[in-house]
Amino acid sequence: MTLRLLFLLNDAPFFVTHRLAVAKAARAAGCDVHVALPFDAAAWEIIGAAGVTLHEIPLRRGARAVLGELKLIARIWALVGELRPGIVHAVTMKPVLYGGAIARLRRVPGVVHAITGLGYLFLIQGGIASLQRALVKRLYGFALGHPNARVIFQNPDDLNLFLRGRLVDPGTVVMIRGCGVDMAQFAPMPEPAGPPVVLFPARVIGDKGAREFVQAARILKSEGIAATFRLAGRTDPDNPTDIGEAAIRGWEREGVVEWRGFATDMPAEFARCHVVCMPSYREGLPRVLIEAAACGRAIVTTDVPGCREVVKDGDNGLLVSARDGVALAAALRRLLTDPALRAAMARRGRERAVAEFSVGAFVADSLAAYRAVAGRAWPEAA
Repeated sequence: MTLRLLFLLNDAPFFVTHRLAVAKAARAAGCDVHVALPFDAAAWEIIGAAGVTLHEIPLRRGARAVLGELKLIARIWALVGELRPGIVHAVTMKPVLYGGAIARLRRVPGVVHAITGLGYLFLIQGGIASLQRALVKRLYGFALGHPNARVIFQNPDDLNLFLRGRLVDPGTVVMIRGCGVDMAQFAPMPEPAGPPVVLFPARVIGDKGAREFVQAARILKSEGIAATFRLAGRTDPDNPTDIGEAAIRGWEREGVVEWRGFATDMPAEFARCHVVCMPSYREGLPRVLIEAAACGRAIVTTDVPGCREVVKDGDNGLLVSARDGVALAAALRRLLTDPALRAAMARRGRERAVAEFSVGAFVADSLAAYRAVAGRAWPEAA
């Protein structure tokens, strides 16, 4: 009988960029591959063309309405009962919490969880947030408690938090650093001619450090540094820290940044810049920084979980404290005024990307997690 693999995710474009290579490899190995996620026309076309069967689920990442959450849970419950997968691979918080719990209750033979970061709830402070975190941790404990599971972490900080909270069995833990990058697609390229460009390649939300990026741009422009500060990312109304289009257009009118919106060709975006900057507050392990390093770009980012896994301070980029626009401006000033330093960091970034973050290694590690929970049911074993 063919092993059926069901992915549960919260975003279709994210699946295309971060997990489609794994789905293709599992299918090539002989699995019947399905994915459940919200509808997105362009991403669904790409996924369907790869031979993966699609199922729509009513998941909104930032939504908290009880009725909507109950509808999502009911849909996943019914889908798992209908498909009877041999493995469920849940990625990001809600799919892990709901999908993991349902897979355990439905007695799915094997489960793989991917903890890709802890998100907004683990960044905010206050009594209500503390209560919400306590509830989510209890849910994590149940969802991750499947008797035949592997739990993938992308950085040691997140892993240690789960271990300290006794939310995960150490025997189920797998460390896979990032989602891998195609080193041929993201190839090194020379810097473009003209005044330097600093690229912010992320959703334009507060938790990615968008406001600190703008603050740093204002400081450097006020000093007379001739550079362009470019935002390449979409807004995210479902995220509580979304900046919003009106505010971004205001920054454009002010002349402090330019906004390109959602970028569909990231190698081209990196080719048009000199420095990549993402001052995020916390990450799982940001693929976009691996892409930037692979393309030979010096990086300025924050000394926080996830980001410091990609960038070593003074080696392939510079690390600054989170939420500090002044420190960010100082680091950017250093790179903008020193082309030789940028070039040295760019070379080292490419070397590290190839050595540590190739898509081939990521796919192999992911399939190994599947084999571990599938046992003799894995097609290659037959």
